[in-house]
Amino acid sequence: MFVRASILLFLFSCNVSFAGLFDDAQAREQIELLNKQIQEVEARIGSMEETLKNQAILELYSQIEAFKIELGKLHGQIEILSEENKLLKKQQKDFYIDLDGRLRQVEPASRDTPISLDSPLHAPLPATAVTAGASPVAQPTDMSERDTYNTSYNLFKEGDYSGAIAQFENFLKRYPTSNLAPGATYWIGNAYYALRDFKAAISTQQKVVEHYPNSSKAPDAMLNIASSQLEMAEVPAAKKILQNLITKYPNSEAAEKAKRRLASLK
Repeated sequence: MFVRASILLFLFSCNVSFAGLFDDAQAREQIELLNKQIQEVEARIGSMEETLKNQAILELYSQIEAFKIELGKLHGQIEILSEENKLLKKQQKDFYIDLDGRLRQVEPASRDTPISLDSPLHAPLPATAVTAGASPVAQPTDMSERDTYNTSYNLFKEGDYSGAIAQFENFLKRYPTSNLAPGATYWIGNAYYALRDFKAAISTQQKVVEHYPNSSKAPDAMLNIASSQLEMAEVPAAKKILQNLITKYPNSEAAEKAKRRLASLK
C-alpha cells in the first residue's frame, strides 16, 4: 500500500507538471497515458498480492496436512502402547494368581507348623527325574535338609528374593540329589522373575525342564519361561514354549493355563 501511494503521488505530480507545460490536448493525452500506466502498475501489484496470498494458503494447508499425519501416527502409537500395557497387566496378574495358588498348596497350616513330607512340593521324584550323573535312587529328605529348604522358601514368601536365591543355591550345593532339588531350582527361577531378571529366570527354569522333566515343576517352569519371554516382548518364542508345554504335558494344570494364554495372544 505504501508503494502504491508513492506511485500515485508521483504520477499525480507528473500530471500537474505536464498540464502546465503543454496545451489541453497534449495534457489530456499525457494524463490518459499516465492513467493507463497506473492501472497496469495496480494490476501488477494486485497479481503479486494474490500470488503471495495463494502461496501462504498453500503453505498453511501443507502444514495442517503434515500435522494431521503426525497426529494419526501418535494416535496409532498410543493405541499400540495401550494394548501392550493391558497385555502386560494381564500377564502379571495371571502370574501372581498362579503363584498365589501354588503358595497356598505348599503353605503350612500355620507359621509354626513345618511343611509336611506329604506335600505335593515335597513328594519323592521318580528315578528318571534325578540329575544326570546322580545315583538312580533319590536320597531321603532328613530334618536338616527340610529345615534348610523351608528357610529358603520362607525368604521367598517374605519378598526377600535375593536372599531366597542365595539360600536355595546353597541348598542345591549341599543337597544336589535331593527330592527337593526341582522345587529349589524352580523357586530360584520365580525369584529371578520377581526381580524382573527375565534372562536369569528363563535360564534357571530351563534347568528344571532339562534336569527334572518328570517333576511336577517342569510344566510350571515352562509356563514361567513363556511369561518371562512375553515380558521381554519375545512373543513368537513364548508361543512356541506354550505349544510345547501343551504337547509335552497335556494333562497338567499348566497346560490349561497355556491354552488360555495362547488364546489371548492371537
